[in-house]
Amino acid sequence: MTSVVSWNVNGIRAAEKKGLLEWLNTESPDVLCLQETKAHKGQVSELLANPSLPSGTWQSWWSSAKKAGYSGTAIYSKKEPLNIRTLGYPEFDDEGRIVMAEFDSVTIISAYFPNSQAEGARLPYKLDFCAAIMETCGKLAADGKNFILCGDYNIAHKPIDLANPRANENNPGYLPEERAWMDEFIGAGYVDTFRHFCVEPDQYTWWSYRFHAREKNIGWRIDYTCVNPAFLPRVRESVILKDVYGSDHCPVRISYED
Repeated sequence: MTSVVSWNVNGIRAAEKKGLLEWLNTESPDVLCLQETKAHKGQVSELLANPSLPSGTWQSWWSSAKKAGYSGTAIYSKKEPLNIRTLGYPEFDDEGRIVMAEFDSVTIISAYFPNSQAEGARLPYKLDFCAAIMETCGKLAADGKNFILCGDYNIAHKPIDLANPRANENNPGYLPEERAWMDEFIGAGYVDTFRHFCVEPDQYTWWSYRFHAREKNIGWRIDYTCVNPAFLPRVRESVILKDVYGSDHCPVRISYED
């Protein structure tokens, strides 16, 4: 069984101070996808860049933003991938939005979708990114390749995916255009693996730091592990690790048979 964990750490250097490496040693995933690293690989310690811990050794591959302290993605893996690449669009690669690792039987993508921002200020940019993601996933599927699209989508898809849907209908992350793209993505046959296994409400991955939101479980589910339909029979679990702290997001884990 192979485990892949995805986590928006909201700053990898901050997360290290909050116990990231101790958690990694305990969880010990085969692959770890990180989002919002807010750093370049050369800005962190060697132990954080390529952890060697009692439970395992990982190498890492990063896609960092040109803007300092902003965005960024990374993939940590116990096994060296066959290939590493980014999305291939400068407007997205310049913000470190994607890093992809190709393995023998699956391509794992760590994705940090843009925030559409107040009044949809970056909605066109986000929808262009979503279109590029759809194109990339389509090409992988057309080539007969399996994929896991892990990451912070910055979209709550359905009313069940956030605590206060009616109050947030015009807020970033729950705009009609964002939800419509998720409808299109799922409609193309791709599978939200968490919802495949769990249809219960009150399951969230992000909570505001304000108003004791996490304590009250007033949250949003915006972190996903989606797969192509041919890969779904190999997926054995897709869970939210809600008891893991260190960020305003919690990790999500998918496990599959090799």
